[in-house]
Amino acid sequence: MGHLSGSMVHWVQSSGYLAILLAMAVESMCIPLPSEVIMPFGGYLAGAGHLNLVGVVVCGVVGNIIGSLVAYGVGRVGGRSVVMRYGRYVGLTERRMAGAERWFERRGEWAVFVARLLPAARTFISLPAGIARMPVGPFTLYTALGSIPWVAVLAYAGFKLGRNWDVVKRYVDPLLYAVVVVVVLAAVYGVIRWVRRRPTGGRR
Repeated sequence: MGHLSGSMVHWVQSSGYLAILLAMAVESMCIPLPSEVIMPFGGYLAGAGHLNLVGVVVCGVVGNIIGSLVAYGVGRVGGRSVVMRYGRYVGLTERRMAGAERWFERRGEWAVFVARLLPAARTFISLPAGIARMPVGPFTLYTALGSIPWVAVLAYAGFKLGRNWDVVKRYVDPLLYAVVVVVVLAAVYGVIRWVRRRPTGGRR
């Protein structure tokens, strides 16, 4: 385990729910803290009886929302030039930013929801959403809905694996991609049903 991961584990162990909320908020501000360490260890502490699993998940999701709103606000108020000027200090490269922007442009508001389920895209999607001035209501809703599966899967994996929680990342990515596939298929099915139920209007 790296020095950063070890420090995060110690912090979560000593501060409990507050540490989970703050750490996930910081990660969602585009600062590279490892949620793949934070949430599984929180789940492990729940399994050991020190925390409650539901509380761990709630704190993780709320932290995601808070941090994402901060990043969204930076993008909305500062614009792309400010984001790129200071982004290098937190590991935001031109390539990563361009990838997040392309993702948002192709998929619109749904990009926020889907990106929350993907390890690479989830951290930076708030910035182009803010730059594009996406309405804050839908942004918050999609952020919350997309964060729940990610946070819950990581926490539950740590809960079930116990002291072997540090191997979670090796197995969690395929599961999360499976979640994405299921969500996308459900969304497509919902759109098809909605289109079929629309009134025909002026058809005779």
